[in-house]
Amino acid sequence: MQAPHIRIRGAREHNLRAVDVDIPRDRLVVFTGVSGSGKSSLAFGTVYAEAQRRYFESVAPYARRLIHQIGAPKVGEITGLPPAVSLQQRRTTPTSRSSVGTVTTLSNSLRMLFSRAGAYPPGAERLDSDAFSPNTAAGACPACHGLGRVHRTTEALLVPDPALSIREGAIAAWPGAWQGKNLRDILDALGHDVDRPWRELKQEDRDWILFTDEQPVVTVHPVREAERIQRPYQGTYMSARRYVMKTFAESKSQTLRTKAERFLESTPCESCGGSRLRPEALAVTFAGRTIADLAALPLDRLATLLAGAHGGETVEVLTADLLARIAVVTELGLGYLSLDRSTPTLSAGELQRLRLATQLRSGLFGVVYVLDEPSAGLHPADTEALLTVLRRLKAAGNSVFVVEHHLDVVREADWLVDVGPGAGEHGGRVLHSGPVADLERVAESATARCLFAREGAPVRELRTPKGWLKLTGVERHNLRGVDAEFPLGVFTAVTGVSGSGKSTLVGGALAPLLEGEPGPGRIDGAVDRVVQVDQRPIGRTPRSNLATYTGLFDVVRKVFADSDEARARGYKAGRFSFNVPGGRCETCQGEGFVSVELLFLPSTYSPCPDCQGARYNPETLQVTYRGRSIAEVLDLSVEAAAEFLAEIPAAERSLRTLLDVGLGHLRLGQPATELSGGEAQRIKLATELQRTRRGHTLYLLDEPTTGLHPADVEVLMRQLHGLVEAGHTVVVVEHDMDVVAGADWVIDLGPGGGADGGRIVAAGPPAEVARTAGSRTAPYLAARLGS
Repeated sequence: MQAPHIRIRGAREHNLRAVDVDIPRDRLVVFTGVSGSGKSSLAFGTVYAEAQRRYFESVAPYARRLIHQIGAPKVGEITGLPPAVSLQQRRTTPTSRSSVGTVTTLSNSLRMLFSRAGAYPPGAERLDSDAFSPNTAAGACPACHGLGRVHRTTEALLVPDPALSIREGAIAAWPGAWQGKNLRDILDALGHDVDRPWRELKQEDRDWILFTDEQPVVTVHPVREAERIQRPYQGTYMSARRYVMKTFAESKSQTLRTKAERFLESTPCESCGGSRLRPEALAVTFAGRTIADLAALPLDRLATLLAGAHGGETVEVLTADLLARIAVVTELGLGYLSLDRSTPTLSAGELQRLRLATQLRSGLFGVVYVLDEPSAGLHPADTEALLTVLRRLKAAGNSVFVVEHHLDVVREADWLVDVGPGAGEHGGRVLHSGPVADLERVAESATARCLFAREGAPVRELRTPKGWLKLTGVERHNLRGVDAEFPLGVFTAVTGVSGSGKSTLVGGALAPLLEGEPGPGRIDGAVDRVVQVDQRPIGRTPRSNLATYTGLFDVVRKVFADSDEARARGYKAGRFSFNVPGGRCETCQGEGFVSVELLFLPSTYSPCPDCQGARYNPETLQVTYRGRSIAEVLDLSVEAAAEFLAEIPAAERSLRTLLDVGLGHLRLGQPATELSGGEAQRIKLATELQRTRRGHTLYLLDEPTTGLHPADVEVLMRQLHGLVEAGHTVVVVEHDMDVVAGADWVIDLGPGGGADGGRIVAAGPPAEVARTAGSRTAPYLAARLGS
């Protein structure tokens, strides 16, 4: 017989304190708790990790090496555990070839439709479905290799200031230091005038210098310097275009690639018109349109077109399959997306919901679905559709476990597991496991306080604008001739359903205007500085962490270098960095772990045998500050470090701002790769807050409450409103109605997403927007305001 519960005993993953809990199967179970309380450690790190481990035990050893595996969780025992499917928000490395169509596999069905039921030109051979994919050699346009765009450069990009000579650095795209000097010396040896202003050189010489594919080799006689003897050498010339293209395509350095990208412009491929396909594929049509035409349609419009298609049995079968798949995606509020929408342009929430839609069609039975905040990035109106889908997964005979902060989702749970009471070492206990209503009796639960709050939003006197930012006639993505006004000196919330154009308006139109780029708008008022805080990672390798990003690591290393022991040994601050030779452990190169190659099994990582994960060599670890080594200080939580480093003003200020934005649970040396998008955004915000602010600063934030428990949202909002009280301006893109209700000004976009959005439905104080007819935000905002 099937066990009615998943029985967990002695769970010790991360900060869990030997947790014992029984969780019912075939239910919608929500895991709650403040950020860092341990709820993800219980749901993902324990339940899902153990289910995956058991599955891999049944897989042939040779096959296991082809699959990414996570380690066995620290738990005494788990019984009654069925197979599990994880849908997390962490994205893999984005690629321009990944799209909505590939993630949902809808592209496969559409290609099959064109292959089997498309209208071919007279005499044309029938094409295989691969010929309709830009990601295969059979289908990709040969000119752009299936990317749809080509990168090229121009003289204006490569030489921004033609008044300069080559010696003075006219060719801005050239590398710096010796390599740039080398290219200049080669040109000099080739007979080009490197001291005449660029604009005075002959056009044919300028074209050759910038664009030639030739790579002549000449003998260079360097100018002799008094201190150095430099011998002649053979130098090979490389044009500026060749250098930029080579760096952009081949360099392993993200910094160099980013610099090279500044000298390139991306334009649609002239051969395929941006469709990414060969002419043979584009010659085939269905309902009078090419496959590129259909892939560019919003999914809800594509469904309408397919529903009206007529043909034989093949057409009926294939269109029925496509319509059924599209219906699930549109039900999740993503009907505004098109199949050719690139994955990197999607939010983490959109990507997770696309994967959820795919799972709904899979028809699995008897599994545990573990979801990571599926409501992230969702407007309250879209959350209702999400709940319908989660209930359908449960009704199909599955258990649905959801890590969630959105109170509307929490209220709909069949069973609630609340972890806490605090974050980090103050959490890790299950405060409640049972029906939602019973949580009200748990006094120490932060979730209970927010979930059962009786009062409406506090009434606050609205601030008076000190000026305005005015955008006129914005044309971008789905924004069509939009006029928008943003008040200065107040807190503004930009809201609207998913895909309505919020991020496009703030990040794509307002931010560039403020950065000085030409655009449709003007500023009536003084803005001295603009700070845009997004959710992109603070680093892409484990070597980047909270301490390095905020500058705290520099302060800590200086503290150790100033100790008596370090001075006696002659250690400078660089000795205490794990990124450079000297103080780091050379066995693991300062990584703290080593890769172990296993025959017939995937490589695994284990703590370095020499430093045991400390990252430093023994001599460096012998130097201590107040009894702790540099490795032990990096292992402290922000909260513990604030107490430990309280006497260091520079460290205390940095740590205090991290605490103020609700990040007390993170470790100083926590790798950037382990941080959520919301945590990364708050680290960036804390880094800005600790700086001395001069003049009027405008802060732009994109959904700063993502991944935050309502109790943590209160802490963050106090900080943001504090910025406004200090004379600055804050603009947030936000779905949390508590945040919107507490704003001075609200801009509501819509009324729908995609082609049905892109208009300002309402703008004004929260109470005024809450009374706007036709706004999908209005009823939810009115409910929060208690009006």
